[in-house]
Amino acid sequence: MSVEGSSEYYTAAEACAALGVKLATLYSYVHRGLLTSYRQNIRRQRLYRRSEVDALLEITPVEREREEIPLAETWTPEH
Repeated sequence: MSVEGSSEYYTAAEACAALGVKLATLYSYVHRGLLTSYRQNIRRQRLYRRSEVDALLEITPVEREREEIPLAETWTPEH
């Protein structure tokens, strides 16, 4: 099965651009099992399934309530 020229896959550069990450981060995602890379024919180039990359884009970190830092005047008792 040849995937060359397929719209089902991103190149590494395209996947990085879509995710807004550096190449090292993309490789880290593969190492952690968040993405799978596929060899393109006999070349060394790796491809990334578009659906997997798009699924990562939908994951957002849990939003936490931001704690407000108290004013400096409240750190010490007034005299």
